[in-house]
Amino acid sequence: MARYDRAITVFSPDGQLLQVQYAQEAVRRGSPLVGVRGAEAIVLAVEKRAVQTLEDTRIEKKIVVLDEHIVMGFAGLRADARILIARAQIECQSYRLTVEDPVSVEYISRYMAEMKQHYTQSNGRRPFGISCLVAGFNFDGTPHLFQTDPSGTYYEWKAAATGRSEKTVREYLEKNYSPEAVNTDEKTIKLAIKALLEAVHAGKRNLDVAVIKGGQPVRMLKNNTIISFIAEIEKEKAEKEALEKKKDYMNKMNNWGIS
Repeated sequence: MARYDRAITVFSPDGQLLQVQYAQEAVRRGSPLVGVRGAEAIVLAVEKRAVQTLEDTRIEKKIVVLDEHIVMGFAGLRADARILIARAQIECQSYRLTVEDPVSVEYISRYMAEMKQHYTQSNGRRPFGISCLVAGFNFDGTPHLFQTDPSGTYYEWKAAATGRSEKTVREYLEKNYSPEAVNTDEKTIKLAIKALLEAVHAGKRNLDVAVIKGGQPVRMLKNNTIISFIAEIEKEKAEKEALEKKKDYMNKMNNWGIS
């Protein structure tokens, strides 16, 4: 088995590229990231790494602007992300200068996916250990949310998750996403934060939340605003649990014939 994981261009006997699998494992160890596409806005939410006392927090960004209408969040290795972000930003500007139009969200997502795929079959290189959520509005005002992974594939989603506890968060989104759940900006933000809290350890709720709207600059929510959303979510959760306990109690009383 060892000889197959030394070279990224050699398949193992069961048809796997082991270096790509290792890159995907690096993503699964990264901070959880959630993207939700709403009726009028797209929300990206990510858990921030705990920073040292003297560290400049401006450097620690897991949500970055690629172009004035496109934002990217990532889970995985920051050093790898830095290279990919720089290349994507240059491509956005090059496209604008050449075509005199901004890139579409799908175009830049496909560009990054092709770059990742190239790194899975080139000697002297290794796959990018990051998964990206790319969100934005096209020139015609339509919202789009794409995901790219280390293998070089890309997909479009209504809501997506990557990073630590990806499966848990995605199952939550599949269960709770609906047009009614995202028909306002506030509901979209709340759903993204709720989903992210499924993967965030209690007591370590240090989040970044970006709101992308067509024709407007990207808005990063202030920490106080995020705390308010979390408090409201926890209050609703406590009320729901209390109501369920009351229903269970009443059902038991009815079963025992007590009115």
